[in-house]
Amino acid sequence: MRVRAHDPADRESWWRSWLDVVAETTARGVVMRRLRVVSEPLSDYVRYEYDGTFTNVAAGEDVRWLPRSRAHGLLLPVLEGWVMDEATVILHHFDGEGQWTDPRMEVRRDPVLAAQYAKAYEAAWERAIPHAQYRPG
Repeated sequence: MRVRAHDPADRESWWRSWLDVVAETTARGVVMRRLRVVSEPLSDYVRYEYDGTFTNVAAGEDVRWLPRSRAHGLLLPVLEGWVMDEATVILHHFDGEGQWTDPRMEVRRDPVLAAQYAKAYEAAWERAIPHAQYRPG
């Protein structure tokens, strides 16, 4: 089943509460970055995410894409997550199909883990392609 893409001209159809949070946060000067490590060619679901990423960018997120073919030599965490500060990491648990598994999210207060995630993220971010320039293979 193919999901219909959002229409950039019809903001009311795609704007949602998360984007309000992003817009309010970035308006305060906080930088929000999202890195997507992807296999190419993109799966239907990741293509759907790509097609909808303009909403994140419109809200103020800086989004980059890292094809796995450009990730050689990087040590990337197995679990996706958010580095919130110098000690807090929120980890997301998904199965191989991208569905949530238990526990869905795990908040860890661990300065060593936060530093490891931040270091891995920065290395990957430097290789990643800004959303405006990324053309999926």
